[in-house]
Amino acid sequence: MKVTIVGCGDAFASGGRAHTCFRLDSPAGAAIVDFGASSIAAWKRLGFRFEDVDLVAISHLHGDHFGGLPFLLLDCEFVERRVRPLIVAGPPGLKARLGQMLDASFPSRPPWSFPLELVELQPGRPARLSGFTLENFEVIHSPGSSPTGLRLDDGGALFAFSGDTSWTDALYDIAQDADLFLCECYSGEQAAPGHLDWPTLRAKLSGFSAKRMVVTHMSDSALRRRAEMEGAGLVAAYDGQIFDLEPRGDGGARAGVPALP
Repeated sequence: MKVTIVGCGDAFASGGRAHTCFRLDSPAGAAIVDFGASSIAAWKRLGFRFEDVDLVAISHLHGDHFGGLPFLLLDCEFVERRVRPLIVAGPPGLKARLGQMLDASFPSRPPWSFPLELVELQPGRPARLSGFTLENFEVIHSPGSSPTGLRLDDGGALFAFSGDTSWTDALYDIAQDADLFLCECYSGEQAAPGHLDWPTLRAKLSGFSAKRMVVTHMSDSALRRRAEMEGAGLVAAYDGQIFDLEPRGDGGARAGVPALP
């Protein structure tokens, strides 16, 4: 599996980073994890096409994580002229919230010319979608956003993502034995409601079993603590970064390789 960090920014694009968006490529297929409001620009900057993707998985229903979906769908319709099916999976409430977002963004949108399936995942109940086993877990964030963390397994490697959350022991379950675990750490200092902070995360690191742990969704205060994070064995994410994950049994995850200078 190859994981590309399309965007790893917080809601305010701290450090010039795009909103959260990750691309997963594997023999099973290709998937997008989260697609925030600014993700389409970052996606196209990397030369990617939506036609190559079969699945979009959404962690929660906040604009910096799913607000770009109307633009993704319209690009599929009018630019790429997609005909292949597309699955969009996310937490309970996805269908209603996406409908509201589409009506607010483009009230005259046409019927889609490609089959679009919306799947609402129930936490703790894995689903097999487009070659991936996808599972979500409840975390602690704004309740109205239906916050979850995600695990995607293609049968050879396992990708995990915390979503947005304050500390919860569910993070250990989300990250368990993952080849790559992306964990939000919004604040470098004081705790922020609904988010992780570096002092708390640092104190909990020994409980994680992921092979490689990457910190994402950082504010300016967290970005200033990158050296400390890397000294603790973590990787600080940046837009354009690539991770190649070895199939299980062949050595686990390899180091991130920059795709962009």
